[in-house]
Amino acid sequence: MDDLKKRLDEVSQAIDAAAKKLDLAALEKELQDLEAAAEAPDFWADNLKAQASSKRQADLTARLEPWRQARHDIAELEELAALHDESLQNEIEQQVAAVIDTFDKLKNELKLTGPYADHNVVLAIYAGAGGTDAQDWAGMLYRMYSRYAERNNLVLRLVEESAGEEAGLKSVMVELEGPYAYAKLKGEHGVHRLVRLSPFNADNLRQTSFAKVEVTPKIDRPDELAIDEKDLKIDVYRSGGKGGQSVNTTDSAVRITHVPTAITVAIQNERSQLQNRETAMGILRSRLAKLQLEQHAEGLAKLKGPNQSAEWGNQIRSYVLHPYKMVKDLRTGYETSDPDAVLDGNLDGFIEAYLEFSMAE
Repeated sequence: MDDLKKRLDEVSQAIDAAAKKLDLAALEKELQDLEAAAEAPDFWADNLKAQASSKRQADLTARLEPWRQARHDIAELEELAALHDESLQNEIEQQVAAVIDTFDKLKNELKLTGPYADHNVVLAIYAGAGGTDAQDWAGMLYRMYSRYAERNNLVLRLVEESAGEEAGLKSVMVELEGPYAYAKLKGEHGVHRLVRLSPFNADNLRQTSFAKVEVTPKIDRPDELAIDEKDLKIDVYRSGGKGGQSVNTTDSAVRITHVPTAITVAIQNERSQLQNRETAMGILRSRLAKLQLEQHAEGLAKLKGPNQSAEWGNQIRSYVLHPYKMVKDLRTGYETSDPDAVLDGNLDGFIEAYLEFSMAE
């Protein structure tokens, strides 16, 4: 029993250390505040705010509950071990093994840290150098991230899309919602390079194409990042569809420019001007948050990468389909000879390698 108590004590201390590193106490406090606010009689007076609060409560509860359960299980096992009943030893050992197994899985959260780690994601893809091939490549990347979302139970919502002239996409913007979405996907930010035999070349020659992926944390709550209204230039115009057709008969499209940084966001997909404005403001906050992270990054190398144009020499990852097959991340060195699986959304190896790389840095 003494050895069993020692193991229980070690697991308990490890859980406490992990909880401290993840700052679970702050999340518990935030959840308590949200639950208290939900009891107010006028809670649903602002429906959108109430929905966002309720969603945040659900997200926090889902994140905290496994840690609460692990602590509860440890406390129960410590009580049983204190009875010094040898007949219970085998049962306690089995339960301790189960708790340790659960904790080993929870420990993966330690890699998912950093500013905005638990936020959802705004992901944008822009075709770069390479003409029609680059636009087709942007479309392939969109499919890749869509399949990744399906594989990992992330909710994907299309925000903006601009079709390519012959194929693929000039650009596309989506929101991805799920636990630790930003922590997992932030390593996808950068230029992605494709080498293949071009299906758009009459001679079927080898073609190199580029596309830029922009990953920013989705800032749902305005209080997370304050923006002075005096710094904004807001333009309203008529939405336009494919072929110059009008999407609707009102001037509902919104373009917001943050004058100090010159960051511009234009949204026209929503039905009303108010909805487009709210979406645009959310994306603007996300981009400003990303800019703050880059400005506070240590060293020129970290500042340099995300701002490079989508062309030769700036890529973070290469996808080679000809003359051999390989996908290689140029930061972590992780590679695979199965590009088909990667392009079908199997990004787990690259994401895990980047998380390890980030922790080492």
